[in-house]
Amino acid sequence: MSGSLTGAFRAAFAILLSLGLAACGGGTKFRPVSDTPVRVGAPYKVRGTTYTPAAQPGYDMLGYATWYGNESGNQVANGERFRPNWLTAAHKTLPLPSYVEVTSLDTGRRILVRVNDRGPFGESARIIDLSRGAAEALGMRGKGKTGVRVRVVEPAEKDRAALRKGKAAKELPPVSAAALANLQAQFESGVGTR
Repeated sequence: MSGSLTGAFRAAFAILLSLGLAACGGGTKFRPVSDTPVRVGAPYKVRGTTYTPAAQPGYDMLGYATWYGNESGNQVANGERFRPNWLTAAHKTLPLPSYVEVTSLDTGRRILVRVNDRGPFGESARIIDLSRGAAEALGMRGKGKTGVRVRVVEPAEKDRAALRKGKAAKELPPVSAAALANLQAQFESGVGTR
């Protein structure tokens, strides 16, 4: 009789243990892709540098863009799932999410991107990390690093909705040759070589 009770206890324990482990599982909980709430976030420190997120409606900077793929992990800073083929980006201090227009200083091509992650960290002239999809759309994936202009924009809801679903926003015309030459000259005098 004690052997059958011991066996019954073992079976019950195994079932309870399995249920308990299943309840603990489930992996990472991702935030749904949404534009609300917008999160500015508290100051944070990476490799000895403190970054202070803030609303920056007039943000318009020249610097370097790099890109990142699957090596970044599964979850971005605002809690959403990282999808490398979507047109998203990482920025050190813009609210999450934000929308930016990124202009290639090599070609004048412009794209709209949804910022939902933090980075890039390291070289201060790197102002944005693009997802693989955004890097391909901008035409810079093969280079790895390129000169860009990044400015905060408020796109139409149709474009925001497309980016939230992993689709490209409407295609933007490239900047004029004169405007591109002006941006390139500003970049070379203030940031470095492209």
